[in-house]
Amino acid sequence: MARPAAQIEFPANSNVVSLRLSFLPRHREYLLRWLQAGASMGLCDVDVSPRAASNREPVTLEHVLVWVRENADPAYMIRPEGMRWLVIDHVRNHKLGSFASFEAALYCIRPVLSCGAIAAA
Repeated sequence: MARPAAQIEFPANSNVVSLRLSFLPRHREYLLRWLQAGASMGLCDVDVSPRAASNREPVTLEHVLVWVRENADPAYMIRPEGMRWLVIDHVRNHKLGSFASFEAALYCIRPVLSCGAIAAA
């Protein structure tokens, strides 16, 4: 089975440029609006946390943890993978879906804002 491009190690002199989405200020703004709008639907808290891509690389990838009132531990994780956003059931460590936009990933968890309500860049 082929490994994802993020896990493949390229030589230092390689011309390959690894593309991946990153967490932008507009994502943070939308996330806070989504959390506030979803409070009545059980959304409790969110946290944007960096994680190391690997022990050898200083590059960090951010992921979003989402708490809902049913769980004391984070219920969901959203993280970039290539040019998509993954939603993971954090309790069961199960992939729920892959989405083209951060807003669509949040909509998958709780549809509290319209999926087209993208914050300005």
